[in-house]
Amino acid sequence: MSTYRDLALPRALGSARAAGAPIGSRRATVLRTVGTRERRSHLTAPRVPTVGIDIGGTKVMAGVVDADGNILEKVRTETPDKSKSPRVVEDTIVELVLDLSDRHDVHAVGIGAAGWVDADRNRVLFAPHLSWRNEPLRDRISGRLAVPVLVDNDANTAAWAEWRFGAGRGEDHLVMITLGTGIGGAILEDGQVKRGKFGVAGEFGHMQVVPGGHRCPCGNRGCWEQYSSGNALVREARELAAADSPVAYGIIEHVKGDISEITGPMITELAREGDAMCIELLQDIGQWLGVGIANLAAALDPSCFVIGGGVSAADDLLIGPARDAFRRHLTGRGYRPEARIARAQLGPEAGMVGAADLARLVARRFRRANRRRVERYERYERYAESRRSAQDSL
Repeated sequence: MSTYRDLALPRALGSARAAGAPIGSRRATVLRTVGTRERRSHLTAPRVPTVGIDIGGTKVMAGVVDADGNILEKVRTETPDKSKSPRVVEDTIVELVLDLSDRHDVHAVGIGAAGWVDADRNRVLFAPHLSWRNEPLRDRISGRLAVPVLVDNDANTAAWAEWRFGAGRGEDHLVMITLGTGIGGAILEDGQVKRGKFGVAGEFGHMQVVPGGHRCPCGNRGCWEQYSSGNALVREARELAAADSPVAYGIIEHVKGDISEITGPMITELAREGDAMCIELLQDIGQWLGVGIANLAAALDPSCFVIGGGVSAADDLLIGPARDAFRRHLTGRGYRPEARIARAQLGPEAGMVGAADLARLVARRFRRANRRRVERYERYERYAESRRSAQDSL
C-alpha cells in the first residue's frame, strides 16, 4: 500500500493499543461527521485510488476505483456460507484487499453490506444473508488492514454511485430502488445520503402494501418486496408451472420439467424472446413497482427514481409498466410535477463504486496525519544522521 503507511501507521496503532483505545476508535469522530460534509467533500476529496467492496448473499466483489468512478481492477469470490462465523467473511474481505494492494496504492476501503448498518457506520446490526448480528465490522477490518475503513448499506453505496457517476447525476432529490432477491433502497437529498436516526432508512421493501398478504422473511405479511422483486417473479412463475398451467408450457419445456431450475434471469430472457407468460409476469412486477413508487413520491417527493438491481435488467419490460402504474396511482396526478423514473446505469458494480467513492471522503484526514508523522520521522532521521556525522568527524 502507500509508503507512508508502512512507516507511520504501525507506530500509531501501537500507541493506540498502549493507551488502551480500541482499534478504529480514533476514526469514529471523523466518520460521525462525514454525513454532514458529503456534498462539499466529494468535490475536494483526495484523488487517490480506493477499494470498494460489495458484500451480498452469494458473492463478495472488490475493486480499485479512481476518483472519476473508473474501475482499475476488479476481483470477486463466493460469499462464505452464512452458517460460518463472521470472522470467515472478514478473512475474505481482508484477502481481497491485500490482493489488490499488491498492485495498487490503496488509501482507504469502503464496504457496502447487504444489511442494516448503524448511524456511525461501524456495526452491521443485522444481515439477512450472513451471520452478522451487531457486528463491529469497520473496527475489525480497519484494525487488520491499518487503513481507514467506511461501512454502509449496499443500497446507500449504489445510490451514491448513481448520483455521482450514473443515472442520477445533477439530481438534488433522488431515491434509489434496488430490485434483487428483495427490495432495497436509499434516499439522497442535496447530495447527502439520508440514513435516518438509527442508520436504517430506506428499507422500502418492507412497506406493507397488501394487509394479510404473502408472508415475508422479515416476519410481516404483505411487504412490497413480496410483490415486486426477484423472489416474487420466480415464485409466480414456479406456481404457474407447478399447476401445469397452459400458459407455462414454454418455461416448463425450457427447464425440461424441473421447476426448481426456473430463475429470474431465465424469465427475463424468455420474455425478450416473446414468451407471453414471462412478459405478463414482468408486467405484474412492474405494476407493483409503480404502486410502491407512487407511495414513495407521496412521502418523499423526489425529482428522480433510479431503479437498479438484477431485476432491472428487464429494462422496458419492467420499467414501462412501472411508469404507467406510477402515473395511475400518483397522489394529485395531473396537478403536480412527476418524478423521472430511470434505470440505473452502473449495473452490478454500482455498490462497489459507491463504497470506494465514499471511502475517499474519510481518506483525507488520515493522509494528512500520516504525512505529518512521516515528516517528523524524516526530520528525526536527518537530525540523528547529522549527530552521527558530527561524532564521526570528532
